[in-house]
Amino acid sequence: MRKALAVARKEFWQIVRDRRTLMILLFVPAFFLMLYGYALNFDIRHVRLAVMDREHNTDSRELLASFVNSTYFDIVATPTSMSEIERMMNAGEIRAALVIPEGMSRDLRSGRVAAVQVLINGDNANTATTVFGYTLAIVRGVSARLQLQLAGGRGAAPPIAVEPRIWYNPELQSTLFLVPGLIGFIVMISCVVSTSLSIVREKERGTWEQVRMAPIGTVSYVVGKTIPYFFVGLISAFMIIVAAMVLFNLPVRGSWPLLLFAVSLFIVGALGTGLLVSTLVDSQALAFLVGLLVSLLPTVILSGFIFPIASMPVPIRAISYVVPARYFLVALRGIVLKGIGFAMLADQFLALGVYAVVVLGLASVRLAKERG
Repeated sequence: MRKALAVARKEFWQIVRDRRTLMILLFVPAFFLMLYGYALNFDIRHVRLAVMDREHNTDSRELLASFVNSTYFDIVATPTSMSEIERMMNAGEIRAALVIPEGMSRDLRSGRVAAVQVLINGDNANTATTVFGYTLAIVRGVSARLQLQLAGGRGAAPPIAVEPRIWYNPELQSTLFLVPGLIGFIVMISCVVSTSLSIVREKERGTWEQVRMAPIGTVSYVVGKTIPYFFVGLISAFMIIVAAMVLFNLPVRGSWPLLLFAVSLFIVGALGTGLLVSTLVDSQALAFLVGLLVSLLPTVILSGFIFPIASMPVPIRAISYVVPARYFLVALRGIVLKGIGFAMLADQFLALGVYAVVVLGLASVRLAKERG
């Protein structure tokens, strides 16, 4: 027992001296619990709603007030044409649009059913289904109140009907929502883990000293480390996309060159993340663990892949801005499902480019210090 205690004492002090491992063992689990405990939320709030009110009277204002008072919707735009709604929907500025037709009050007063149209972005099937459910419940509530006023609630049909129209995914197939997210998820994990082991492997094999003394600049070394994994990641990504087209009927409505550009930007950022991890740790086991932590959980939870970002608390939404998959999924769904062009995705490409430059720069700086 005394020998076992001696070994335990030695191991304890070794863990205390290894601050990186101690930090991962003690604080990272608590941090992720706090972070994702707030982020994991299936409730959908603050849906960005556009309203095209062609009636502009007391009845239409009552209907709009019901949407606002429900706290599920935020009216962010009042377009005047369907083309404007289409532009906002393509750009991701709105999640749904409510069209109140001219003559709604006349139909209500004459005993006819007044139909209002609801347009919903279907690129996220789960969110679209929930948004339609919210819309239907609100309209039915207003309709019930009007029914009491107009017909005393006796035998009359509901005076307001909802005509839904789902854009980009009319049948609300969950695969069209999940497959783009899975593409980003698989590419991110494979690229981060592969490059996070590359430099650490040199250290463990004892060849790091040769690398340090080699007549090659740090930037050239980082680029050389990245190029092979870039092409492997690119081939893997497009194999996944083609497989999704064959197996799950994933449409590619946009430009293939634009899709190649988006995937390339995302892969470069993922590879840079892996290289940065590789410069921070000293063992392949630790590099693998850290690589999974910084790629798997943020990509699944903070990217909008499964949980809507708009429903997260403000601090968690702020953290999601540094998750590259957040921008990649918007770009990928925009190209694949909506068929939109570069102009509407410029912000996403800019964010991916900035992320790639920052992580590659940090990896180069860290590597330069280790080689120096």
